[in-house]
Amino acid sequence: MRTIRITAASALLALAMLAGPAGAATPPAKIYAAALAAADRSDKDRERDARERPAEVLAFAGFSPGMRIADLFGGGGYYSEILAHVVGPQGKVLLVNNPPYAAFAKDDQAVRFKDGRLSAVERVVAPSDNLGLGTAQLDAALFVMSYHDLYYAEGKDFPRIDAGQFLDQVQRALKPGGHLLIVDHVAAPGTGSAPAQTLHRIDEEFTVKDLAAHGFELVGRFEGLHNATDDHSKLVFDPAVRGHTDRFVHLYRRR
Repeated sequence: MRTIRITAASALLALAMLAGPAGAATPPAKIYAAALAAADRSDKDRERDARERPAEVLAFAGFSPGMRIADLFGGGGYYSEILAHVVGPQGKVLLVNNPPYAAFAKDDQAVRFKDGRLSAVERVVAPSDNLGLGTAQLDAALFVMSYHDLYYAEGKDFPRIDAGQFLDQVQRALKPGGHLLIVDHVAAPGTGSAPAQTLHRIDEEFTVKDLAAHGFELVGRFEGLHNATDDHSKLVFDPAVRGHTDRFVHLYRRR
């Protein structure tokens, strides 16, 4: 199948024209605008919107009301909150973290879910080798700046994950034809997964091959988060690049 490339400008046009990736129908732009405009969203999240472009990314992905979506290694739940507004009362959002991710995101989640906020988001903490997502239960899933962590390890605090086994679980959990969205920091071409350990980056074309090996077909690329000025040799937390790294956005279909 032909892979669709979508720029930031064409994503905005897609919002207006209701034309989604690979010819799929896209929900009206007002769904995403309303999600971002929710009165109880934090100032911190609104500031993040400017660099994440979540309305354009979600329009590209075609996420819509009524979907059941897993936010994989979603940390504090920035995208989970937005998605809860997008899928609405007939949908469901699962914020899925393993124990190390949950511990890292503990403080952020305490604020986001304080006093029963976002009851529509189900928080799941499960070991990486047994996520408990079931079979053909999800319409979609997403990794936002966390797919590379399948190839990162740091002693007892963040033990190595069997990346293939993890991806196989996600593939099984998606319904046939379901979609997986990946947003991640770009590494230098040809470097594979190695930069995940040292720079928290990952090679874009390695990602395509990795996902293909686990039952996913690349159907679209959104170009709106690329940054040609990024130095791919720098750690993503380096002050020189933090917050404006070069990022790829891929949409995959479960075969």
